Amino acid sequence: MLSQTITDFTTLAIAAGGWMEMDRLYLQNRVLGMIGEDQLEQTEIRKVQRSSTELLDELVAMARKNQIIEETLSATEILEAELMDLLTPPPSVVNAFFAQHYAKDPQEATRYFFELCKNNDYIKTRAIAKNDYFLAKTEYGELEITINLSKPEKDPKQIAAERHAGSANYPKCMLCMENEGYKGRVNHPARTNHRIIRMNLDGEAWGFQYSPYAYYNEHCIVLSEEHRPMKINQQTFERLLQIVEVLPHYFVGSNADLPIVGGSILSHDHYQGGNHEFAMAKAPVERSFAISDFSDIQAGVVKWPMSVIRLAAKDKQSLIEAAEHIRLKWNEFSAPELDIVAYSEDGTPHHTVTPIARKKADNFELDLVLRDNNVSDEHPDGIFHPHQDVHHIKKENIGLIEVMGLAVLPPRLKTELQEVQGYLLDQTKAIAAYHRPWADKVKESYELSEENVQEVLEKEVGMIFARVLEDAGVFKRTPTGQAAFDTFIELL
Repeated sequence: MLSQTITDFTTLAIAAGGWMEMDRLYLQNRVLGMIGEDQLEQTEIRKVQRSSTELLDELVAMARKNQIIEETLSATEILEAELMDLLTPPPSVVNAFFAQHYAKDPQEATRYFFELCKNNDYIKTRAIAKNDYFLAKTEYGELEITINLSKPEKDPKQIAAERHAGSANYPKCMLCMENEGYKGRVNHPARTNHRIIRMNLDGEAWGFQYSPYAYYNEHCIVLSEEHRPMKINQQTFERLLQIVEVLPHYFVGSNADLPIVGGSILSHDHYQGGNHEFAMAKAPVERSFAISDFSDIQAGVVKWPMSVIRLAAKDKQSLIEAAEHIRLKWNEFSAPELDIVAYSEDGTPHHTVTPIARKKADNFELDLVLRDNNVSDEHPDGIFHPHQDVHHIKKENIGLIEVMGLAVLPPRLKTELQEVQGYLLDQTKAIAAYHRPWADKVKESYELSEENVQEVLEKEVGMIFARVLEDAGVFKRTPTGQAAFDTFIELL
């Protein structure tokens, strides 16, 4: 019954902390107006048995029935966010609640905020649940593989609406603070129910939020109040270590700041973190070394397909300075015989790092992944980028999340891998041509059956992802590559 749905939805809104019981009639009338109804029958105020999203679906369905919204993705999402905004306290109140919880325990604070963002549908839990996910054992540990199916596909009406939409410069990007409470439009997501926790990092205003389409547990984003390009420098290391000092149960890292080796949004300075332990964090140091003038720093090369230096120390400032020392040395290092070149003839820089920070008991830990974005005739997409023979699985940039051992694979693979599975069992010959050489090789390597084919396919996809990461590694895991790595380390 619709009246009971509205009553229950209002009860959840009051329970979220932004309203009081005195506000019930006001809230119910707000909901009525938003879905195109004009009256409410008297119903029972009770303990709510259904989730906020189940109630939301009923309200949106009624709005469609009453022709309040068009049946397009953007119109639906705008109404959903406006309704869920009623279940979300104002930014000042959310920040006050976060501070109260933080005074007791940082983990309690992030738990409060995370649950709020799930309950108000800012974090798209139902969409995220559609992603395929599995683990693949490799020589580098268990790599995580996800096929990203969470973002809804646009229908023809939505595509047409976007084509005719005018351009706008507000908010400047999807990471700007101005997204908080923004209604959204046909070509910009609805953010009415979006909230940001304010942070002070080195005297600058920053924000802490969660990712709507999370790839791992408590996937968060820390973003600058100022819309400015990504930049890796000493301040980056200072901020990352300050964040893990404030939130010691989280890791936090930054995408590299150069095209090809960077992430998808380089126009807004931001970091990503969360409550998750990636395979790279579990990977051991395979050889240790000393850094001149930093006797208190534990340093070593990590057993990982990419080229990773791990630093650990109790003294945060010493760790920051050591990391900057390595970054500056790497920016100038070249080994042309290995296609490692620091600068083009016109002075264009090609080196940077992908840094990841953690707090381990009393120690701060910082991983520096060495990156190079040079291209060549043989590898026009990037020398240290997935090579063409693995593009059938992964050809997109290797950003922070992939670097740490979680493959974010394109939606096309959902159906394509099912076709490959049928091909391996001789049930069909209809597979994408670019998968065929790989599939034939798999066929030759295993005795395949209905019982083991999925396990074999997942293992093989994991091995390709490991190869992808090896492609992105600047010092290859060969005697020649590791000797060059040692040559670089001697400079430190």
